[in-house]
Amino acid sequence: MAEAENRFTTEALVIKEMKIGDNDRLVTLFSREYGIIKAFASGAQNVKSKKASATSLLTYASFAIKRKNNSLRIYEATPITVFFGAGSDITVLALSQYFCELAYVFGTEGEPNVELLRLVLNSLHFLTKEKRFPPLIKAITELRVAAVSGYAPDLVACESCGKFEDAVMFFDIYNGILCCKDCLNDNRLKPVDRTLLSSLRHIVYSQFKNLYSFDIPDNKAKELSEITGEYITVQTDHKFSTLEFYNSIKE
Repeated sequence: MAEAENRFTTEALVIKEMKIGDNDRLVTLFSREYGIIKAFASGAQNVKSKKASATSLLTYASFAIKRKNNSLRIYEATPITVFFGAGSDITVLALSQYFCELAYVFGTEGEPNVELLRLVLNSLHFLTKEKRFPPLIKAITELRVAAVSGYAPDLVACESCGKFEDAVMFFDIYNGILCCKDCLNDNRLKPVDRTLLSSLRHIVYSQFKNLYSFDIPDNKAKELSEITGEYITVQTDHKFSTLEFYNSIKE
């Protein structure tokens, strides 16, 4: 009975991997049932190992895990979805790694967060399988991650006068509020036209099933991506190293 209690199975996304010695791997998993967990995979560095592909970064797999000496060890692993498409383009790979960092930062060890995992998996799918425009998928992912993690902006109307919309509104990334031109008193605010404002509102307020069901011109998607990237960085006061890398190589 004790042995059985020390074993469990879970589906999880590999969000970090580290080589241990010549043959083993320490992987960080974002698990459907257990949130963030870390586990050793013996022999996973060997390309002939059945665990090699399933314990690689950006793989969603089924894991059989046992507790041993205060650590977790993977004894079986079967890939479900391998996001190999990420490796074909350096900017897509960088964004995929950024999504993994978002999962790690906002996930909680030992506690499930199905909504966050679903978001990251869907974004990886649209980025690597559907080949949607990367800046748009980035914007959707980071603003929705912020929203579901307690950093949702109030985009209903101007904070001061209640005006719903104007040709250009202004987004305060520091306080997460909107301002119309008549109430503007801070030149740091981001101007957002109707296309950008509609996109921001859709990302924050839409039902998940409709989250990815919009498109905007590429130039607008790039503007949106800049705004959402600044917003999540300012709101969390966190230095996302993968975001910095993406920003250094993007076109």
